[in-house]
Amino acid sequence: MNRVLLLGAGKIGRAIAKLLARSGDYEVVAGDVDERALARLEGLPRTRARKLDVSDESEVARAASGCRSVISACSFAVNPGIARAALAAKASYFDLTEDVATTRLVRQISREAAPGQIFMPQCGLAPGFINICGHELTKGFEKLDEVRLRVGALPQFPANELKYNLTWSTDGLINEYCNPCEVIHEGERMEVLPLEGLEHFSLDGVDYEAFNTSGGAGTLWETLSGKVRTLDYKTVRYRGHRDLIAFLVNELRLGTRRAILKDILEQAIPITLQDVVLIFVTVTGWKDGFLTQVTDARKVYHDIVDGEPWSAIQITTAAGICAVVDLHHAGGTLPERGFVRQEQLALDVFLENRFGRYYERHSRDPDVPPDSPGQSPPVRV
Repeated sequence: MNRVLLLGAGKIGRAIAKLLARSGDYEVVAGDVDERALARLEGLPRTRARKLDVSDESEVARAASGCRSVISACSFAVNPGIARAALAAKASYFDLTEDVATTRLVRQISREAAPGQIFMPQCGLAPGFINICGHELTKGFEKLDEVRLRVGALPQFPANELKYNLTWSTDGLINEYCNPCEVIHEGERMEVLPLEGLEHFSLDGVDYEAFNTSGGAGTLWETLSGKVRTLDYKTVRYRGHRDLIAFLVNELRLGTRRAILKDILEQAIPITLQDVVLIFVTVTGWKDGFLTQVTDARKVYHDIVDGEPWSAIQITTAAGICAVVDLHHAGGTLPERGFVRQEQLALDVFLENRFGRYYERHSRDPDVPPDSPGQSPPVRV
């Protein structure tokens, strides 16, 4: 039985706990300062709830004693301390951060890792799965030209001017909209402004827009440095969203008053479990002397998991981190020590994992029969 310390018992943390605990191979110790969140785990097999201050490194280190891995489903702000606590407990470390500075700190901490101890941040959807998928598509090219990563977590039924509902961490969302974005342009690694680079496209008859946001490229821009002319990551939204967000962030200058922006979004924009995650990756380069394009496009919809409604972002995020934790514990697939990048994992290995399969299992609209026209299973061209 693999014991893991799971920190954060919110929507994503609860989903992670359920996937691991009900697999029968994990004992989950769930830590959170919010007793109401911990109470929602009551009745889950092989799960023990523990009130714990995740910002207290020594307390986290004590809780991690005897655990093979520490999983953070917490805000990026506390992740460096959690990573240091995992190091002290000789436990491997996994998180969901999109924050670039946090990942750099985790990398530094990982230099002191013990044998068998890995540090693998950015294990969710983007960064996370999108980097595994993007790197896989680059294989087989004689020379790469462009790598374009596009991801959106969208309400299935948009009903406001933003055409958006909150589906995950508001702090993470604001980070994406306000922090510099890492790209490769004309072969050079650089940072560009968020909310810029607006483009439009259609998929399955629906019009979307995409624009620069921070963090989604993960470490892939380092891995492909010197190998590709262009690499960028953009967030997908319904048309019109970007202009309204740019007004709030830039014109009203709420990008420098993030607490106010967070309060506005959480008080005015409702959450939803009826969402869809859109994943669109395109790689262009030369094969057999011809300029060639390959694409992976998929939609993952909200669904009923373990008898309760889960949003698509819960499914994709929880499945992403559970898959890499599972593969690490099984051994033989991931490096055995130190810092691990998402793209060091092969796409087929990820999708064959019992948790990674959720990326294909839920890739259809649950409100439409499987054989109906217009369904969108994963497409590899």
